[in-house]
Amino acid sequence: SKRLGDIATALKTADKLILSTDPDLEGEAISWHVLEALNRKGAMKDKHIERVVFNAITKTAVLDAMKNPRQIDDALVEAYLARRALDYLVGFNLSPVLWRKLPGARSAGRVQSVALRLICERELEIEAFIKDEYWTIEAAMKTGAGQAFAARLQAVDGKKLNKLDIGNETAARAIEAALKDARFTVGSVETKPAKRHPSPPFTTSTLQQEASRKLGFSSQRTMQVAQKLYEGVTLNGEVTGLITYMRTDGVQMANEAIAAARNVIQSTYGEPYLPSAPRVYKSKAKNAQEAHEAIRPTELSRAPEEVRSVLDADQYALYVLVWKRTMASQMESADFERTSADITTTGNDGKPYSLRANGSVLKFDGFLKVYEEGKDDTEDEDDKRLPQLTKGDVVGAQKIEPVQHFTEPPPRYSEASLIKRMEELGIGRPSTYTAILT
Repeated sequence: SKRLGDIATALKTADKLILSTDPDLEGEAISWHVLEALNRKGAMKDKHIERVVFNAITKTAVLDAMKNPRQIDDALVEAYLARRALDYLVGFNLSPVLWRKLPGARSAGRVQSVALRLICERELEIEAFIKDEYWTIEAAMKTGAGQAFAARLQAVDGKKLNKLDIGNETAARAIEAALKDARFTVGSVETKPAKRHPSPPFTTSTLQQEASRKLGFSSQRTMQVAQKLYEGVTLNGEVTGLITYMRTDGVQMANEAIAAARNVIQSTYGEPYLPSAPRVYKSKAKNAQEAHEAIRPTELSRAPEEVRSVLDADQYALYVLVWKRTMASQMESADFERTSADITTTGNDGKPYSLRANGSVLKFDGFLKVYEEGKDDTEDEDDKRLPQLTKGDVVGAQKIEPVQHFTEPPPRYSEASLIKRMEELGIGRPSTYTAILT
């Protein structure tokens, strides 16, 4: 109320009130609340009201917003009120249960409760999980010219092996014996080009996921650091915001930002790294409102090195992440050549056996020159390079080795994977992920 009192006092000598709270639902609601309170105080008589929003703390963005004021958006305020009503409806029903079962707990939230359920369901899955044993047959092979490569058994007697088909050591050792001293021939070799495309620029959730995977930041730490970068640092004597608004589910960028990114790509990396047309991204999230741009540097030409001296270690690391991801999102795709070779033989038991060797070669790095997205689950991607193999070549097996494996239960959620799951299910908003996790 002290702040409202200050505003009411200042209004006495002013003819206009500019409301410039955050550019999201809560921001719209705060502007509306402030106006309601000032009306009750009678401070708004004959005053002109303007609502101004900007997504980046830069001179251009702020001045541009001031030139294009609007009125309070009633639809956004009503959406906020509807969401608040849902919070109450869920809370009134759930909270009494919580107080009985968990003394000291305050209340149950519409979103926290669902997120907690996800964690509980995952835990039950892990507890109920029964391990399965399975074996694979790995072969260390050599070409006639002595080049080494690896292959794995994939079919026996014309039947493709499923993951759990070799279920125990006895079965694995029988295959090992059948392949002892066998003569191996290259059956077929298939080489086809493949492309990998860059990920879109950051939203709140993808920034939190990547900062967790790559920098080990909690979502709370990520948002605190991002807030500092958004509020800005002193550069050439004036406070300059370094990134756009950090609570967003939009993956789109302003046209001038795309044009600036393309200029930097051309001058820094050269023509081959620049796609012929700008890349356009659309959100896949169920409840994305896309009111704001993706999280990007306010000036695309402001390379991380230029601001290193005015940032602390965390701020610099996060700025580098945002800058690289934004640049990569407008760069050319990476080109690979994927090769798979089938190696065939007849075992000592008279059955035909087929092994598969996979490899890939990076032909053009494209966006990978700048940035590669992290993964929560490490997939066993066979990115080894294969030697030159031709149909009919005779190859030798240096070693045939049965390897024991056990199936794994689903992993517990990390902060990154829980945020990802919540976003997939349309739970929570960019402004609430951190509070929910905390």
